[in-house]
Amino acid sequence: MSGTIVIPPGLILIMVGLLIAITRGHVRSIMLLAAPVVTLIAVWSVPDGVAYSTQFMGYEIAPVKGDALSRLFATIFAIMAFGGGLFSLNRENNTELAAAFVYAGSAVGVAFAGDLISVFIFWELMAIGSTIVVWCGRDGAQRAGMRYASIHLLGGVILMAGVAGEIAATGSTAFNAMQPDSLARWLILAGFLINAGAPPLSAWLPDAYPEASWSGMVFLSAFTTKTAVYVLLRGFPGADILIFVGLFMVFYGIIYAILENDMRRILAYSIVNQVGFMVTGIGIGTTMALNGAAAHAFTHIIYKALLLMSAGSVLYMTGKSKCTDLGGLFRTMPLTCVCGIVGALAISSFPLTSGFISKSMISQASADEHLVIVWMLLAAASAGVFLHAGIKFPWFVFFQKDSGLRPSEPPWNMKASMVLFSILCIWIGVFPEQLYALLPATVNYVPYTASHVVFQLQLLLFSGLAFFLLLGWLKRTLTITLDIDWFYRGLGRTFERAFHYKTSKVWGIAVERAYRGVVRFVETLYRHHGPQGILARTWPTGSMAFWTTLLLGAYLIAYYL
Repeated sequence: MSGTIVIPPGLILIMVGLLIAITRGHVRSIMLLAAPVVTLIAVWSVPDGVAYSTQFMGYEIAPVKGDALSRLFATIFAIMAFGGGLFSLNRENNTELAAAFVYAGSAVGVAFAGDLISVFIFWELMAIGSTIVVWCGRDGAQRAGMRYASIHLLGGVILMAGVAGEIAATGSTAFNAMQPDSLARWLILAGFLINAGAPPLSAWLPDAYPEASWSGMVFLSAFTTKTAVYVLLRGFPGADILIFVGLFMVFYGIIYAILENDMRRILAYSIVNQVGFMVTGIGIGTTMALNGAAAHAFTHIIYKALLLMSAGSVLYMTGKSKCTDLGGLFRTMPLTCVCGIVGALAISSFPLTSGFISKSMISQASADEHLVIVWMLLAAASAGVFLHAGIKFPWFVFFQKDSGLRPSEPPWNMKASMVLFSILCIWIGVFPEQLYALLPATVNYVPYTASHVVFQLQLLLFSGLAFFLLLGWLKRTLTITLDIDWFYRGLGRTFERAFHYKTSKVWGIAVERAYRGVVRFVETLYRHHGPQGILARTWPTGSMAFWTTLLLGAYLIAYYL
């Protein structure tokens, strides 16, 4: 143990989460709002360097190790826990809220973990908490939660194998920057990328998240994928493979979000898309790119939560989530509509919003490194983001042909949380230097140059024009979008049924043959030992004495030899 004992800030949220499970009423509400504030104070009380270390199985572990990157992510995780708790005050399911706070606290724990063992422990706690949050959702949530748990358990096994291999190879548990130059490190990278929603298992995110409740998906959007971004920033900065992985995620998310009809699945695919920008920045690996990835993770948590709060409010008040069932809601839900538009502008990197001052850093980093193709692809992807999240979501939910629904605004706490996050989106966009001051390296970047602002406005203008010109093609119908999960939800189920049929048939044959064998064995025993069997007959005394003497003599000869 070294220095002053510091309680990991994440444990505050975890312990309060366990208490939330057994509390009700005003006490629960106070805990939902106070615990993130106390956690935020604790986050900024952690000094640089190892604040607490101990021995575990003969290895030195550091559950609390602070630096600028740790504080940045822990700060936004605590802010998100507060916003999610405020939004969920009227959620009656204590199990979901308890799991959500354990989930959030585990994410904070990962942010401060200074060794691979601590990372893995908090990583698995996140998987447990998030799975329970999914299970507390809609009717199809149980099966979706099982698929979600299966993918994340697979990722956990892969990560554990990599961690064990890395510790065996180096003799150290330290979590430092590395390159994927060994099998163990490739396994660690794969475990991280599964949580990031990277291919080929990206489909777990849009499969599970939309099945959560109107409040649960707000929590889910913030922690799993952004914690994966954090560990990639910490562990694999500059790994070239991440550029290609990130670009795949960017366009995968855009294509599927454009095809999707469910508003929350649109936003779920959008999470994959936005994380793709961050992963690309990590792969570029320069100071500008890494700062941009970290800043974009920070701003993304806020505006994505805002978008999902807007969508969750619509679901809460109407019970509907498909774009074909919605429309014209701006008449009776104006505040929800305005907040949703703010989130849509932020995710589209509109000037004076948070997305503009963070995403542009990644594009600028690609330009600085003369990665022309990467820069062009990121620019094209920015236009695609405006199509599916900047325009499609608010248009089809709030402005398209009147659906006849006339819901009122959601309860006060839901409106308050949306207003809070809307203010944060604009505040960060107007005063970017306050976020830049929190980044791990000094920022020498000015987002508001004439060329950059004009370029971005032109990009958004022509993207919006394309949307309305192609509106007839973009209108969705009641269809099902096939994704990679078809291989284990559709094809896998077919194989499972065939396997079950074949194994049942083989099992039936084996049981029948075993039964016949037992019957024959019993019949043989009866034939020899039954009333009429040869071993049940009366034997003469002389004959028995002869055989006893013979056996005793054989035993004596064998003993003396």
